Parts: sequence; structure tokens; C-alpha cells
Amino acid sequence: MYAAGPVPDIIAQRVSAPSALYAFVIAAIVVGLVGTPLAIRLARRLKVVDKPGGRRIHDQPVPLLGGLGIMLGIVVAVTLNLPFTHDDYAAILVGAVLISLLGAIDDGLGATGDGRGISPPLKVLGQAACAVIPMSQGVTIDHFTLPFIDPVSLGWIQYPITVVFIVAVANIVNFADGMDGLAAGLCLISAGTFCVLALSLDRFAAATLAAAVCGACLGFLPWNFHPAKVFMGDAGSLPLGFLLASMSITGVMKTAAALALVFPLIVLLVPILDTSFVILKRLKYKQSVTAADRNHLHHRMLRVGYSQRQAALFLYGWCLVLAAFALAVRFLHYKHQDGSIDVSGTLALSAFALVALSASVFVVYELEIIKYRHLRMIGIARNADPEDDVPLVTERRRRREGVIG
Repeated sequence: MYAAGPVPDIIAQRVSAPSALYAFVIAAIVVGLVGTPLAIRLARRLKVVDKPGGRRIHDQPVPLLGGLGIMLGIVVAVTLNLPFTHDDYAAILVGAVLISLLGAIDDGLGATGDGRGISPPLKVLGQAACAVIPMSQGVTIDHFTLPFIDPVSLGWIQYPITVVFIVAVANIVNFADGMDGLAAGLCLISAGTFCVLALSLDRFAAATLAAAVCGACLGFLPWNFHPAKVFMGDAGSLPLGFLLASMSITGVMKTAAALALVFPLIVLLVPILDTSFVILKRLKYKQSVTAADRNHLHHRMLRVGYSQRQAALFLYGWCLVLAAFALAVRFLHYKHQDGSIDVSGTLALSAFALVALSASVFVVYELEIIKYRHLRMIGIARNADPEDDVPLVTERRRRREGVIG
């Protein structure tokens, strides 16, 4: 599993668990009462609004730039509760602000220009430049560990790996921002989970940053839940992903635990799977990876009959189940200190794993991702089954209705 280099002790000495609580409350209040209303006014004045049509699922123009309000709350909360006694956390915040501004420019060009925004290669280059800022101050994935194997240093390759990781997570969150309240809710759950994990590892600075992100998302959610009064846009989704990636490196990966990488991957599994499904679909049909379409999980849920509120709550629930499993992996142990098996801990962990797996399988089935041809490939379905891309759930419903009729 990946891990990162040591954290300066001076930060931990000046930041404590209450700092995280204060950051959470301040961020929620600033975003909910000040930042978001100001962002709405700015977006309307600049005419940066997201108009309906195409792959969009809203039917009224909605102001963008809500992400600037989110960033205002995070900056205020972190500045008041996290003394910058070392340059790494300052660099993370600077990088997040810059990538938010990059997203705001893209939002503005897309809404008021020719509708295309910044070109994808230039946009990724700008994101990479922002990721270099915290990387230059020691926020890197410098080694990985596996069970029963000594840590392996990554040497110079830690730098490109860190940049790719941060940019990838930023875009994963950006891809998830396609439905009212979805990205804000998923980031709220993810950041809250990271905060708990970081606190349990005595990473109080990382916990404070995570708490600020969590509070900012909570303050923004009432404005963004369906029917949304404002969208965060790239100005919000990119910095949220940027911060999630950075805090996972500084707070969760910076531990000798063999499951260091599992925590962030489990917590971020919902947007990761969403992005993976979409990219594979585009590659299958020889489309550009950056092309817009309606194959995201939330689009699928709307097609099979969920409302926007139901779809968002459904995906929140899935993310909460995965977050609970990540926390269980951290706090439940399958072995005692003397090396003997902890039966109760093992059974509890197994139960959490089973629930998480069952929930994930149900989502894949419910969203009609499993096709009959997939089952034929592994020898479960008969050759007499449909030859085209009929989803498993659709064909079973058709057969059931035929039997009933």
C-alpha cells in the first residue's frame, strides 16, 4: 500500500482534536450564510449560469461558481484553526485555491463564451501545476508497504505518482458533479470519514483540514440539494477532489498500517467506480475520454426511474456503507496483541465487508450495468439467452411479467 513521508511534529503539537470541531463549525457557517449567497450574486452579475439542455438534467438556468463560496469557508476555517508552522499545509491550501480559480475560469468560459471552456489538455496541465505546489513541500507518496514485506521506497518516481494521484482524484470528483447535491454529499461523507481516520491516527492537522472540507460541504448542501439554487461547478468539484487527495496523503496514508491505501480507496469507491464505468464505456465505443455523455451512475439511476432526490440519497447510502467499512477496518481487529485470532472482531469485520459487498453488487444490478452477455462469459447464463446488450435486471423483469401474464 502507498504511504508518505514523515509529518513534522511541530504541527501536531499546536493542533488538537477540538481544532477539527471548530473548523467544521466555522466552515459550515461561512459557506452557508456568507460564501454561497455571495457566489450566487457574483455568478448572476457575471452571467455565469448553467443553462439546461444536452446531457444536463436540470430544466432551469442555475448559477455556477458555488465552489468559490465553498473555498471561502475552507480558507477561513483552516486559517483560523491550523497554524502554518510548516509549509506543507499552506501549500495544500494555496494549490486548492488556485485549482478553484482554474475551475472558475473554465466555468465562466463555458457559460459565457463558446460553451467549450478551457481545452482538456490545457486544463489537465493547469491541474498538474497546482498539484506540484503541495508536492514541492513534501506532500508525496514516497513509499509503499505490503503485508509481510518491508517498505519499498519509490525514489524519484514518488513525484509523478503524487501529481497523477491528486489530479486523478480531482477529476473523479469533478465527474461525479452531475446531479443536484451529489458531489457535495459524497465529499461530505468522504471528508468526515477522513477526519475520523486522521484523528484516530493522531494526525490532528489533517483532521482539521478534513473537518473544514466536511463543514463546507454541509453548509453548501442546502443550497445545492434538489432543486438546486446554485451549482459548485469546476470551481468547487476540482478543489474538493484536490483536498481529498491531499488530506489522504497527509492524514491517512502517512501511517505504517498495511491498509494505508485501502482507507481512501474504500471511501472514494463511489466516484471511482462511476468514473471507471464511464471511461470504459467511452473507450469501448471509441469516444474521447473527455467527451460528455449520460452514462454516469446518476444518469443511469434517472433512466431506471429514480428521482434526483432519490438517486442522491441512494448514492449517499452506498457511500455511507463503504465509509462504515473503512472505519471498521481501522477500529476492528481480527487479531489480539498476542497474535491469536479475535473471533468477535473477525466476525464483525466480515459482517461489514459482506454488507459493503452486497450493497455494491445491488447497485451494479439495479443500474443495469450487468448484462446477460457478461454472465455468459463466465458460464452462468445459457447460450439461449439474449444476444444483445439486454441488462440482466431488464430481462428478468420481462420474463417475470411474461410468466405472471
